[in-house]
Amino acid sequence: MIRVLLVDDERMVCAHLRTILSAGPGIEVAGEAYDGAEAVEAVVRLRPDLVLMDLRMPGVDGLTALDRIATLPAAPRVVVLTTFDHDDYVLRALRAGAAGFLVKSTAPDDLVSLVRAAAGGATVLSPVATQRLIGAAGPRQRGRDLVRGLTERETEVLAGLANGDSNLRIARRLNLSEATVKGYVSRLLVKLGCDNRTQAGLLAQQAGLTAE
Repeated sequence: MIRVLLVDDERMVCAHLRTILSAGPGIEVAGEAYDGAEAVEAVVRLRPDLVLMDLRMPGVDGLTALDRIATLPAAPRVVVLTTFDHDDYVLRALRAGAAGFLVKSTAPDDLVSLVRAAAGGATVLSPVATQRLIGAAGPRQRGRDLVRGLTERETEVLAGLANGDSNLRIARRLNLSEATVKGYVSRLLVKLGCDNRTQAGLLAQQAGLTAE
């Protein structure tokens, strides 16, 4: 059972998400929070597997809450909910360790499958929104220049990150152990100057990489 915490200052949004996710087999909405401070407290109290969190909230915003959640023992994965009225907020959230981002208008069936994927270790990048972030992150040439110095195997692993794949899925596709893929990912983050796999995946998309 995947336990999900919903965080949004608009209670109607939480109610809508609860209705969708509660209908998905294997997903339980553990609770709701309506600002960043409540979100941190709810993570400590409810110990969810995944947090779906808006960024722009009054009081303690989502970015501050994300930073605080990341310091907690056994911190859950956090996926950003956005309407994309402020791209910089989302880029900052990805740098802070968010496991991906979803637009609030995501179709119900897609939302359920993406929540499962995120809880399983995949990076969730809404396709349409990704194109906006690629543009906001800088010229495509920067991504191509960084990727050019990678080995063939490193490029294959990075292409998996571009797809948002988990380490296990990348391992199965490349006939490697999951531990080996984890090592490749760690080295890629250093080589590419990325703080986390979500950033690396965005850079890989910027460079035009995709896994077959």
